[in-house]
Amino acid sequence: MTSFEGRTADHPIEEMFLQRWSPRAFADETMDRETLFTIFEAARWAPSSYNSQPWRFIYAHRGTPAWDRLFGLLAPANQSWCKTAAVLVIAVSKETMSPRGEEMPSYSHSFDAGSAWANLSLQATKMGWHTHGMVGLDMPRAAAELGVPAGYRVEMALAIGKRGNPDILSDQYKGMEQPNGRNPVASFAFEGSFPAA
Repeated sequence: MTSFEGRTADHPIEEMFLQRWSPRAFADETMDRETLFTIFEAARWAPSSYNSQPWRFIYAHRGTPAWDRLFGLLAPANQSWCKTAAVLVIAVSKETMSPRGEEMPSYSHSFDAGSAWANLSLQATKMGWHTHGMVGLDMPRAAAELGVPAGYRVEMALAIGKRGNPDILSDQYKGMEQPNGRNPVASFAFEGSFPAA
């Protein structure tokens, strides 16, 4: 069976799914634009309802004025560990789509943006980088300060960086700095109907 760093799949899958995890310790390394756009290119090819592609990504490289703006939106607990990430990203989704040229509500905009986030994260992993998603940010302030227009939803923030030494983390996070497990398939895949409570 497929295994990686203490994780073992119950069914045969590609190793990259086990390699992808969300560290908090990031090395003090920078990322060039080409690398970041290769990661975004993977997000571009994610599936979406009616090919609406509702995802939008607002990004900042560490050491730039844009970084300070995005970093300032994060909850203090997240700021404490992601300050050495190479890039911060705010993911946004468009709440409507135009499948036949007429704007209409998109029921799956968040779900579809999540598929882009998954692609982005897996591509980063394949390139030797790691990602860590966060909902610990001031969503209303992010929308206002980043100029997110009406009809778009701020979904999450994510940090991208090279894996660093866990010793840079506080004791609170140091013990959590390892790939975690997952619930078994039987806990979320049901044949025919949802199970009775």
